[in-house]
Amino acid sequence: MGLPSIDITFKTAAQVTIAMGDKGYVGLIVRDTKQAGAHYLTRASKIPAELTADNKAYIERAFAGYVNPPKGVYVYVTDEEDVNLAEALAYFATQEVDYLCGPPDIEEAEAQAVESWLKERREAHSHIKAVLPKLVADYDPVIDFDADGMTDGTTSYTAAQYCSRMAGIFAGTPWTMSATYAPLPELTDVTRLDKETADAAIDAGKLILIHDGRQVKIGRAVNSLTTTTAEHGPIFQKIKALEVVDRVDADFRATIEDTFIGKYANTYDNRMLLVTAGRNYLYQLEEAGILLAGGSTLDIDVEAVRDYLGDKADDMDDDELRHADTGSQVFLTGAFTIVDAIEDVTIKIAV
Repeated sequence: MGLPSIDITFKTAAQVTIAMGDKGYVGLIVRDTKQAGAHYLTRASKIPAELTADNKAYIERAFAGYVNPPKGVYVYVTDEEDVNLAEALAYFATQEVDYLCGPPDIEEAEAQAVESWLKERREAHSHIKAVLPKLVADYDPVIDFDADGMTDGTTSYTAAQYCSRMAGIFAGTPWTMSATYAPLPELTDVTRLDKETADAAIDAGKLILIHDGRQVKIGRAVNSLTTTTAEHGPIFQKIKALEVVDRVDADFRATIEDTFIGKYANTYDNRMLLVTAGRNYLYQLEEAGILLAGGSTLDIDVEAVRDYLGDKADDMDDDELRHADTGSQVFLTGAFTIVDAIEDVTIKIAV
């Protein structure tokens, strides 16, 4: 008879997620008088030749990637009349990407507009994140890229011009790794920061570049989040962590919507079918080293069922609550632990 279809779908989702963990998608907005509208590019050679040299270079930097190049780059070409990038953002409201950047000449008001738009999109369960120049946001889906003095020996670059490069790095970083200390071999120098200044910038939620005496590289791969809570802890300051959380959320939502909702009666057996399939999905991510082995749980949320039933639940034990009729509602609770990348090493050597 084989596996139930929902388990197969979850297993397929896990396999796709593990495979996709090597690369993601970048979204870029540029201003130009040519080639207006949306373009999907799979390699730098596909960049429209009619675009300005600055715009072509901006897009090309995204394709540099890191361990891998991005899987693809979605480019939306707009113009000067697009107030606060509204037209371009309307396109990306219907096109999911992993990392979005504004134009290489983005203004502060436009960056703030992108941040506001991003919050609305994520409230609607989008998983887009944005790389924006020098924008204090205290919001983990926003990466506040703050670097000065970038040069390749011939040309100098602003933080805005290099946001596409950062997005390409993150889209090309496997989920088992972090972009911390990712090198930028094309750069010969950057404004140099002493350790105290660099540490303070990172603690302030800034993605910075450092020069270690040999090369230019990312300091620590953090987003703009600085205010943490017990429910939303320091792990969410890591770009890697939010990437994994977003992917798991996306897989659960898509699989439940496509395979479960409206297709199964809301019985205990069918709820446990969903629970078992979801657990197997998490276990596959554990085996891939994305989640901590033995740290994943998923089950019927007995307390949520109790709250839903109200007074009717007063004399029911946990097993009865698990089997209770909850109408069209399914209440699940779960947890998992993200495997962080090695970023801090202490070595004691005795001679």
